[in-house]
Amino acid sequence: MSPKPRGFYEFFAGGGMARIGLGDQWRCLFANEWSPKKAASYLTNFHPASELTVEDIWNLSARDLPGQADLAWASFPCQDLSLAGNGAGLDGSRSGTLLKFWSLVRDLASAGRRVPIVTLENVVGALTANGGRDFRAMAELAADAGYRFGAMVIDAARFVPQSRQRLFFVAVSENVHIPSGCELNGPGDDWHNPRLRASVGNLSTDLQRRWIWWDLPRPPEMTRCLNDLIEFDNAELAWHTHEETRRILGMMSVANIAKVRKAEMYGKRIVGTIYKRVRMESGARTQRAEVRFDQISGCLRTPVGGSSRQTILVVEGSAIRSRLMTPREAARLMGLPDSYRIPIRYNDGYHLAGDGVVIPVVRWLETNLLRPLASGVEIEKAA
Repeated sequence: MSPKPRGFYEFFAGGGMARIGLGDQWRCLFANEWSPKKAASYLTNFHPASELTVEDIWNLSARDLPGQADLAWASFPCQDLSLAGNGAGLDGSRSGTLLKFWSLVRDLASAGRRVPIVTLENVVGALTANGGRDFRAMAELAADAGYRFGAMVIDAARFVPQSRQRLFFVAVSENVHIPSGCELNGPGDDWHNPRLRASVGNLSTDLQRRWIWWDLPRPPEMTRCLNDLIEFDNAELAWHTHEETRRILGMMSVANIAKVRKAEMYGKRIVGTIYKRVRMESGARTQRAEVRFDQISGCLRTPVGGSSRQTILVVEGSAIRSRLMTPREAARLMGLPDSYRIPIRYNDGYHLAGDGVVIPVVRWLETNLLRPLASGVEIEKAA
């Protein structure tokens, strides 16, 4: 007989990617998403999804959250923290919602319904935003709520062919037992990069006493590559005209054109991805098309502008084709199965993927840390 699934709350749920990653070991008691478009995808894929509340988190109270959850997951908005955002940090209108999230956690505790495990997911820019003050605020909020905590920097490229570094901040109530194998005596090489180590070193002595160096095993070597996820012969694919492809190639620097020429010499079909970036050249801002052929896509972004969408470049000998990455391909890069129904409109589908969390990363975290930690929750409840 399989164990009864543990309950969890999912904040900033988007299309429910964290829920998919957590799997059948967990049951969603409450989900919150403020965007009607993302909520529509959640409803479509988890019908009837009666647990979903489409509302701004600022309008929620602890009374809106049913039952007793063992985990609260929050992929809080990253726009104010990322390199592509406005740099406002936790004072920004979107990322500032983390303050409200922790107030809900504290209110649940005051009502006798403390959530034993809290997981936050965000861009690595959270470590350095506002000179490190935002990361310190994350730690202070957790400490004020009575939690111990630690963090890991995980690159999705270890699980899917997408370069996507994210910060995973995992906090546990003080009485939760930490099983052996989940904690290190100091930072490890795999999940605690120099930027994270430096950020922890800048915390106060009191916060460092609460710090936990979480440990995860190394994942198996990834066997999938970009070629495996990209479509080539679908009649509905909107390939660029020859002139548009030439225009994109003309935006490349000498070094990037050299990559294309090398790909031509390969003699077999090879897929690259392109982002358009603005570079300072000779004192002027110049838009460049930068390509990579390492079978890893660049980090997906939300499609705010044309340069935020990745371009696929297919080189097969002297034949070169280009087009925008499709929402389905973007969904695959996030680990979503093809059975997952994505929005029909291009920008809506691409936005849903680019703003989500990579499912195999969540699954690895759940299997090797969250599930073992949940085994120690009963100790806290009995305390």
